[in-house]
Amino acid sequence: MNKHTNEESPDKSTLAEDARALMAATADVAGEKVSEARKRLAAALESGKELYGRVRDKAVEGAKVADKAVHEHPYEAIGIAFGIGALVGYLLARRGRNSD
Repeated sequence: MNKHTNEESPDKSTLAEDARALMAATADVAGEKVSEARKRLAAALESGKELYGRVRDKAVEGAKVADKAVHEHPYEAIGIAFGIGALVGYLLARRGRNSD
């Protein structure tokens, strides 16, 4: 889990790098429209960072709650996982027979 929380997804980091490169490339371009677009892009990047941080924090919080619940009720967790696995296996097997 720590590996995923410390790394950014490739799509997100590529998008952010491209946006920063675009801002740097247009830094010397004069014009009201370019200036306005740069401001909107900077605001969107900042908003994206904040949203990513909130989503990441909620995901980590949810994982901690789930981990605590599994540690407090290990047998129930095993039973639920087994039941869900059996149901998914049954549905997949049934789907496989119907498609033949």
